[in-house]
Amino acid sequence: MASLRTWLSLPEVTPAEDYGFFGPDSVAWKVWSYPTGLTVGFQRAVVIEELDPSLIAAVDATSAIYSRPRTRYDRTLRYFAMVMFADSRSTATAADILVKIHSKAVGTDPVTGKYYDANDPQSQLWIHLTAWHSLLVAYEKFGPGRLSAADESQYWHECARAAELQTCDPADVPRTRAGVAQYFERMRPQLIGSDIAKKAMNHLLDAEVMLPPMPLVLRPLFRVVAAFLRRGTLATMPRWMRKMAGLPTGRTLDLLVVPWLSAAMTVISLSPRLELLLLQLISPTTVPVAAPVLLGVTPKNPVTTTPRQAQREHGYDIPARAHHALREKQRNRVLGKGLPPSDEGLIESQPILGDIA
Repeated sequence: MASLRTWLSLPEVTPAEDYGFFGPDSVAWKVWSYPTGLTVGFQRAVVIEELDPSLIAAVDATSAIYSRPRTRYDRTLRYFAMVMFADSRSTATAADILVKIHSKAVGTDPVTGKYYDANDPQSQLWIHLTAWHSLLVAYEKFGPGRLSAADESQYWHECARAAELQTCDPADVPRTRAGVAQYFERMRPQLIGSDIAKKAMNHLLDAEVMLPPMPLVLRPLFRVVAAFLRRGTLATMPRWMRKMAGLPTGRTLDLLVVPWLSAAMTVISLSPRLELLLLQLISPTTVPVAAPVLLGVTPKNPVTTTPRQAQREHGYDIPARAHHALREKQRNRVLGKGLPPSDEGLIESQPILGDIA
């Protein structure tokens, strides 16, 4: 019962320093703050990402999604939420540290034999677009529906703004739905449903591995919740992608899950506290980031800025030019000397992204 009381006790909400990079007038806030965003949308993103052979090679090499799935999921979701909702200083700091974390993810892909680097601009573009596209797909399928043409245009321009926090070039981000669709078609021949990709995708589709130990009385309920999240996420994925990954493609279950999940998301959207309780279950460290937005708490300085402005103001290089000495050091350790990479970026990230234990 103590764990249940902890779950039901939300932390005190602290006003953010500023609105960060988007703010209440953004379409991105509307999409990402809806209950579909940090549930089905985020799960879809991390599952689909694994089809990129370079990305899954890096993920599989660390084995963190298996050895510490809950903290890995929690930290990743917190970072995504920071990009969208946190203040500009904190997010610029987190993005800078992420380059250091990714510096250790270098090596040779055992499937293709090619060199991989988690900081590679094209790898970062794949992660970035998969996330933004996935959250929009989930919003449209289980939420209020398709955005207007004007809102969708604004959404993709905001996606390009957020890309300033990655090592990819924001100019490479498509600004239209058609452009995004063309990007995924161009990527399709490069995607591989390898054994390690299939293993990771099935693992990440199981929401139960991300949840804390449940009181005995609640376990049946949350098994049902996890099953619906899995099926809902599958229903948002193209069939060609599911076939590649060896995942179920049945149309009947896809159709059956939509009204149930849509109704559940509608109910949750009516209560910010209920949405925060759900988020606290999935990702406790993300709650302080999302709470001010969901509860409408005005920041100390109610203004927005851009990542480039924040990077200049707080003394950070743009990610593509950041920490090249550390990145070279990691490459030499891994590829030159056959040693494991150092954990300095990972250790440094803990006060910002949460504990790695």
